[in-house]
Amino acid sequence: MKRFLFQGDSITDAGRADDSDLGTGYPLLVAADLMKNRKGEFSFFNRGESGDRITDIYARIKEDIINLAPDYMSILVGVNDVSHELTIKCGVDADKYEKIYTMLIEEVRAALPDIKIIILEPFVLKGTATQELWEQFYAEVKKRSAAAKCVAEKFSLEFVELQNKFDDACADGDTRYWSVDGVHPTAAGHQIIKEELLKAINKL
Repeated sequence: MKRFLFQGDSITDAGRADDSDLGTGYPLLVAADLMKNRKGEFSFFNRGESGDRITDIYARIKEDIINLAPDYMSILVGVNDVSHELTIKCGVDADKYEKIYTMLIEEVRAALPDIKIIILEPFVLKGTATQELWEQFYAEVKKRSAAAKCVAEKFSLEFVELQNKFDDACADGDTRYWSVDGVHPTAAGHQIIKEELLKAINKL
């Protein structure tokens, strides 16, 4: 049975109670779909941690990635690298984000040479947590998005675009339907991530 690891921040964490829990977000939706349609092919692990930046995931690389020896891993991280800087001045700038992301992928692939990695694009919407500093939020998250895409291209990894998917969904102006605070998706928002991630999984 192939081991699938979901890695990231609170969007991935999605309220999971412990390490046996997939949470209530896109990891659960993806797992449910694959368990139904590809019965017995995968086991699933969610190690998303609320508040994590790329540096925090890198700090957990042994315990929460390498030691789990996944066959597949998806990663969604970047918005906290921005929000922590804008609010409490402890974010991760775009250049460092790309450097640490690169180190993470290099070390994971060195330890697990057959792993298949999918990088999900960090995204942000206008909401209660982002509207006051919206221009800075959007511009800086776009920089992390570009950096994440560069890392994916550098290692020939699947890259899942999300910002344009959410922007298209919000074209009618109803951003709250997809994310109330602009960072954490609603159930409908998690469904968008699920659909796009499944496309990448099916390619592999």
